[in-house]
Amino acid sequence: MSSERTWVKRIVFLSTALAIVLVILGATTHRPVLLKRPEQIQPKFDQSILQAASKVDREFQQAWEQQGLTPASKAPWYTVARRISLGMVGNGLSLEEYRSLEKISEDQRVEWWTEYLLADRRWADHLAERFARATVGTNNGPFLIYRRRKYVDWLADRFEENMSYDKLVRKILVARGSWTDSPEVNFLTATMDEADTNKPDAVRLAGRTSRAFLAMRIDCLQCHNDYLGNVKFPKQEDSQDESTEESLRVGQQSDFHQLAAYFGGIRMENPFSGLKNQGEAYKTKYLGQDTETEVEPQVPFEQQWSSSESKAREGLADWVTHRSNRSFARAAVNRMWAIMTGKPLVEPIDDIPVEGPYPSGFEPLVDDFIEHGYDIKRLVRVIVSTGVYQLDSRWAQADEQQELEIDSKYERAWAVFPISQLRPEQMAAAVHQACRLKTIDASSSILSQLEMFGGVNDFTAAYGSRGEDEFAEQSVTVPQRLLMMNGKYLSERIDNNPIMNASTRIAGLAKDDVTAVQTAYLSTLNRPADIQEQEYFVERLVGKKGEDRSRQLGDLYWVLLNSSEFQWNH
Repeated sequence: MSSERTWVKRIVFLSTALAIVLVILGATTHRPVLLKRPEQIQPKFDQSILQAASKVDREFQQAWEQQGLTPASKAPWYTVARRISLGMVGNGLSLEEYRSLEKISEDQRVEWWTEYLLADRRWADHLAERFARATVGTNNGPFLIYRRRKYVDWLADRFEENMSYDKLVRKILVARGSWTDSPEVNFLTATMDEADTNKPDAVRLAGRTSRAFLAMRIDCLQCHNDYLGNVKFPKQEDSQDESTEESLRVGQQSDFHQLAAYFGGIRMENPFSGLKNQGEAYKTKYLGQDTETEVEPQVPFEQQWSSSESKAREGLADWVTHRSNRSFARAAVNRMWAIMTGKPLVEPIDDIPVEGPYPSGFEPLVDDFIEHGYDIKRLVRVIVSTGVYQLDSRWAQADEQQELEIDSKYERAWAVFPISQLRPEQMAAAVHQACRLKTIDASSSILSQLEMFGGVNDFTAAYGSRGEDEFAEQSVTVPQRLLMMNGKYLSERIDNNPIMNASTRIAGLAKDDVTAVQTAYLSTLNRPADIQEQEYFVERLVGKKGEDRSRQLGDLYWVLLNSSEFQWNH
C-alpha cells in the first residue's frame, strides 16, 4: 500500500512539473495562444478611416511647413503597438501578445493589434475607468447610496457594445431610479452628502457636466461674474451684449446657477425607490444680494438646441449632446486623444475655448466624430491610423543643437511623438504584466486577475494616485523612485520564483543566453535588444547556472523595469 501511494505522489508531481514546463515553453516559443486567433480578427480600417486620418495629417503637415519643422520618421511597429496597448488596456504587451504579432504580416500589425484590443473586454474596462475619473472622480463617495464599481461596469458594458457617445451621455444626464438597478444614476449619487442623502449636490453636478462633457471650466462663475474674461460663451442672435469680441460674451454668475438648476429638483425619498424629479425650485444667493433667488433652468447659449422640455434634465441632455454643439464632440475627442497618446491636443483637457484657436488636426477629428454618430471605436481607429500617432519620439536627423529645440517646439507641434510619464496605476499594471509570461485577460484564472487587481491597487496607494488630474504633468519624487527601485512590489515579481515570475522561468528554460536576454527585453520594453545591449547582458550570463543565473535575469529585469524607457510612453 505504501509503495502505491509513493507512485501516486510521483505521478502527480511529474504531471504538475510537466504542465508547468509546457506553459513556460508555450510562452517563450513562437506558439502563443490568445483569446482570438488572427483569422478571427476582421480588418476594419476601411477607406473612410484612412481618408479621415489623412485629413488630420494634412493639417499637421501644413503647420510643420509653416514653422519650418521636419517631422520625425515613422516609429517601429513594436513601439506603436506598445503605445496602443498602454492607451487601450493600461499596460504594455505580454510576451505572448508580442509573439502573436510577430505572426502577422508587418504592414498589418498595427491594424490587427488595434482590432484585437477593441474586441477585448480589457479595453472597455480601461476606458470606463478613465471616463469615470472625469465624471465621478476617484473617491468612493457615500457608501449607502453610491457604487462606483457598478458605474464603471455600466460604462464598460456600453463601450463594449459601442453605444454612441451621445446616447451614453444622455443616459447619464437623465438617469433616475436606484444606483443599483440603474448604475448610470451613480453619476448623481456620487455628489450626495453622507449627512444629507435627500438630494445630490446641484453645484458639483453643474461643474462636472460642464468640465467632463463640454470641456468648459465655468466653476468660477459659481461665486461671481467672470471679471477676467476667462469664460466666454457664444452670444444669442438677439443678444444686446456689447462685448469686445464680436461673437462671444463674458460668462455671468447666472450662467452657472441656471445650469445647476437642472439638477436642483432631484430628490430621493427613500433608498429603495432611488432618485426622482420632484420639481422643487433651485435657489441661490447671488453676489451682492441679501436673500436667495429662485433660479429657472437655462443653458448658457444656443437655447434652441434644447427641447420643449427645457426645464427638465431631458432638455439639458438635448442641448449637451446636440449635433451642433461642437463643444461636446471636442471634449470627447480631446479626452480620447489624451488616453491614446498620454497628452491631450488642447491643454488643460477640460478647458477648450468655444471658438478656438484649435491645434492642427483637431477639428477634422471632431468633424469625423460627429459625422459618424459619435462612434468611439471609429475614433480610436482614426487616431491610430494617423501618421502623427505613428511618429517616432526621436528625431534621428537632429544634431545636438537641434535636440534642445525638439523638447519644446517639436513636441508642441507633434512633429515628434511626445513622451509622457506613465501614471502610477499604468506603471504598476505594466510591471505586473511584464513579470508574467502569459497574458492577464478575461481568459486568465480568477486568481491571476485578482492578483493583478490587488497588486495594482496596493502599489498605486503607496506611490500616490494622480486622481482626477491624471493628465497634469507631475515630476517623480525621491520616495516614489525608491518605492519602485527598492519596494516589495517589484522585488516579489523578479525574485527567484519558478512558478510565478517570468525572469526565473526564462533563466531556467531559455535555450541559450541570447534567447534569455532577448526574451527579457520583449517582455519588458516590448522591443528586441540591440546588438550592444545583447552583448553586454549575455556576457553577464555566461557560465551562470541555477539560482545564480536566475538572480542575473532578475537583475536584468530590475534594470529594464526601472529604466526611463519602460516608465514613459514614447
